[in-house]
Amino acid sequence: MAEQILIVDDDTRLSAMLSDYLSGSGYATRTAASALAGLDEIRRNPPDAVILDVMLPDLDGFETCRRIRATSDVPILMLTAKGEETDRIVGLELGADDYLPKPFNPRELLARLRAILRRRTGGRSDHIMRFGKLEIDPASRVARVDGRNCEMTGHQFDILVALAENAGRTMSREQLMDRLGGEGSDALDRSIDVHISRIRAAIEDDPRRPRRIITVRGAGYVFARRQDEEG
Repeated sequence: MAEQILIVDDDTRLSAMLSDYLSGSGYATRTAASALAGLDEIRRNPPDAVILDVMLPDLDGFETCRRIRATSDVPILMLTAKGEETDRIVGLELGADDYLPKPFNPRELLARLRAILRRRTGGRSDHIMRFGKLEIDPASRVARVDGRNCEMTGHQFDILVALAENAGRTMSREQLMDRLGGEGSDALDRSIDVHISRIRAAIEDDPRRPRRIITVRGAGYVFARRQDEEG
């Protein structure tokens, strides 16, 4: 069965173009011209991924993303205004999995869509990784601390898995972007920092004094091998 993609954008010409392009690539598409219509579609018939524009006539894309994340972990690819880095960072902080500035090449959108769907459907390992109270289950794509599920996006979960698989080794922002299929740029490097901040909020006892994901100044991040040990 073809994966279902919901396009939420009030630009009907763009939605039609994307729908035709994605249909030609093997996806089943639906469109919604407003945020509320999109939210209703997600409630009635949950899609496999959402392409969400920031500029919508009723609610903006940020509020729409927040409402989606309150009830669903469906992958979200946000479309943002060209050059608006703040929009992209806010979208990531609210739970979007990836972003793409307008105007864009449909082939790049397709590549990013495939990447977030691929991250959702399969982990890199079948075994559960344990670090003190933290458990990471790549197969079910769940992280828990002391039995409590940790809320994070698919993008953030994949960063966590990449760091955990390389526990004790420093990973640069570029290496993390490579693992996620992104492109090396200053803006994308900073988006890694946003994701790390959100991951820490989910898994650290005190995100301001992290013990699991440690910043290595000028180099990147290292995932601690030993955690939750007294002293």
